[in-house]
Amino acid sequence: MAKNIIITVGCEYGSGGPEIGEKISKDFGIAYYDRSIIDKIIEETGMSTTLVEAAETGQDIKGRSRELEKKASPTKYQVLTDRVVYIQTQIIKKLADRGPCVFVGRCADYVLKDRDNVLNVFVYAPYEVRLKKVIDTLNISKEAAEYRVKTQGEQLHARYKQMTGTYRGDRHNRHLLIDSSVLGIEDTALFIEDFANRVLEKRD
Repeated sequence: MAKNIIITVGCEYGSGGPEIGEKISKDFGIAYYDRSIIDKIIEETGMSTTLVEAAETGQDIKGRSRELEKKASPTKYQVLTDRVVYIQTQIIKKLADRGPCVFVGRCADYVLKDRDNVLNVFVYAPYEVRLKKVIDTLNISKEAAEYRVKTQGEQLHARYKQMTGTYRGDRHNRHLLIDSSVLGIEDTALFIEDFANRVLEKRD
């Protein structure tokens, strides 16, 4: 697909969003950016991994002050965390300027909300389906998976709310919401690809 479209994929933890996003990028032959890629770029600017992690988990200054009180003041820490978010925002915009691509997570839908060539998708799945995927993928116990699904979900929601002031999965912020358990990873990606092509046809 040669059209200049940017697809953002938000997702519930364990719903298969990254796999879906990666397949879409490969099928369309466009760039793919996720947490690991963007965080690596942030770290290359000289930001510490601790600050990147704070921005990722959505923990504000109160959540980190206990472990950092001996190293830095809360106010200074918050300023640095805000700096990470600012840098991430600029990186996403610059990557989007390069051409068609797929972003998974990183609040890309919000960062690029003023662009008219962006398609925002949110992938979700029933709790039990997500739990099983985490157990199978990470080879961990049900108890460990339950804890991970809960904490990861809370952190992602907190981070999105902190950065955007709105809620992840809000239908008003997305063009398409889809349950990946209905079609599976491969066919969900194909469904989104077809949807994207139809959107482009309407825009022409």
